Amino acid sequence: MARIGIIGGSGLYDLDGLEDVDQLTVETPFGSPSDKITRGTLGGQELFFLPRHGRGHRLLPSEVPYRANIFSLKTLGVEWLLSVSAVGSLKEGVHPGDFLVPDQYVDRTRGRPSTFFGNGVVAHVSFADPTCPGLCSMVADAVGTAGVKVHKHGNYVCMEGPAFSTRTESYLYRQWGMDVIGMTAIPEAKLAREAQLHYATLALVTDYDCWHDAEEDVSVDSVLDVLRNNVANVKTAITELVPLIADDQQERQKCNCATSLQGAILTPPEAIDTERRDHLAVLAPEFFTD
Repeated sequence: MARIGIIGGSGLYDLDGLEDVDQLTVETPFGSPSDKITRGTLGGQELFFLPRHGRGHRLLPSEVPYRANIFSLKTLGVEWLLSVSAVGSLKEGVHPGDFLVPDQYVDRTRGRPSTFFGNGVVAHVSFADPTCPGLCSMVADAVGTAGVKVHKHGNYVCMEGPAFSTRTESYLYRQWGMDVIGMTAIPEAKLAREAQLHYATLALVTDYDCWHDAEEDVSVDSVLDVLRNNVANVKTAITELVPLIADDQQERQKCNCATSLQGAILTPPEAIDTERRDHLAVLAPEFFTD
């Protein structure tokens, strides 16, 4: 049985079709996650769903407890993690209503804790290719099967928010070659890499930010209008994704996601205090467990 985590973004606060459902309260060394985690089965596989902003959309992008979210899912045995994120388009050919599966990110956030390490433990993970290629491919296939136009590659610039971009910023990101802009993929992707998870983002395009002369500037109302249509498509895509993961368990052997901490930790285990070792053993038992 595959253990699959889903982090829901704006508009996606629950999943349909789950069986044997229960609600889990998980505490971590990094505090509480955004909300209770829904555990259930779908297509014979175990799913764990967490709404990033909390039910009722209570948390700003900067207030999301990213470390607690990723750590809690790792604690529950999640190996595959799909993160759903609403974004604006920075390209003419990426239309509102399209889906995009980014494989690169540019970090424009400020002050968000982006590592489980520090406080006496030093680690530097490789982040050159920040997503799992196998999972990204399966996500794109699932979205296509769901009948939605999907862009299989792309560059995601993550801004701090909560305000949307200035027009000059939007023009600048287009010059950089960015495809979409959002507020939540970072530090989520960095933490997923440290947690040795197979990670992918599914970006739901809702608007053209504020660079497009022929379109209205982005607003909450315009985002929500597109999201209402997209959420049903996301749920269909997740239903299509689950059997793809279940049928391709060898995919985990075709990437380095599950071994990303090998060679990354500089501090020897004997130099780390017992409490910190116990916490970090959740991420990498092969390194921190005697």
